[in-house]
Amino acid sequence: MPAIRYGEPLNALIVAKGHPYLRDPFMAMFDTLPGIACTLVEQPAAQRLMTPDGMRGFDALVLYDMPGLDFAAPERPGYVEPDPAFKAGLLALLDEGKGVVALHHAIAGWPAWPEYAELLGGRFLYRPGPLRGAERPDSGYRHGVEHQVTVLDPAHPVTAGVPASFRLTDELYLGEVFDDLVQPLLASDAAFTRDGFYSASQAVNGRMFSNEGWRHADGSNLIGWTKRARNSPLVYLQPGDGPSTYEDANYRRLLENAIRWAASPEALAWARD
Repeated sequence: MPAIRYGEPLNALIVAKGHPYLRDPFMAMFDTLPGIACTLVEQPAAQRLMTPDGMRGFDALVLYDMPGLDFAAPERPGYVEPDPAFKAGLLALLDEGKGVVALHHAIAGWPAWPEYAELLGGRFLYRPGPLRGAERPDSGYRHGVEHQVTVLDPAHPVTAGVPASFRLTDELYLGEVFDDLVQPLLASDAAFTRDGFYSASQAVNGRMFSNEGWRHADGSNLIGWTKRARNSPLVYLQPGDGPSTYEDANYRRLLENAIRWAASPEALAWARD
């Protein structure tokens, strides 16, 4: 696969909100990416830009948002259907071909829209429920996990210049990965088992850091992948919870590579192939 051409100027639209985040250190990370001008627009205003016309001046879309969840609903969290016009605009954007980089909690977005999980390659579930024709438990989370990240595809442009393995301290998810859709990039040496994680459903209902009575099968250790999202190349990087990861040189290199690759003519041609 052709190498990334560094130094070429790019414009990226960064979409955030729906999940708490530290805006200043998050955007400071993007300020260090040479040649990439980043514009932050938070939800729900960002939905108006996620169309072919709205993204005309941008080379890539970076998702750090978690829309479609109502944490004040009686059944927490409530699931909010996306507006039909937004769905149509986003699908038109992906059909046209626009590189996407999805980070961390973006994989929990729009839970009432099944196709959104298919686009990203997995799902973090805040409530038990149906997924791909089967009933699934709510997903698990664990903050501050020190773990070893291994590069599974060192020849891919997204992992160029990244060590074969490196350590991160970050939040991990025990969720759903659609192995049939994704091309693996990164794996973690953490144990993705029920005993190492807490129930997301219990957390949003007032019982933080609890897995009492919660059942979940062992999960995938994939924490980074590429895939096709209709006619668009997409990269998902599961790390990205807070400043310790934002400041990590290897994570910043992955992020820059991901944006540059997703915006490249080679990636767009790959997605259309």
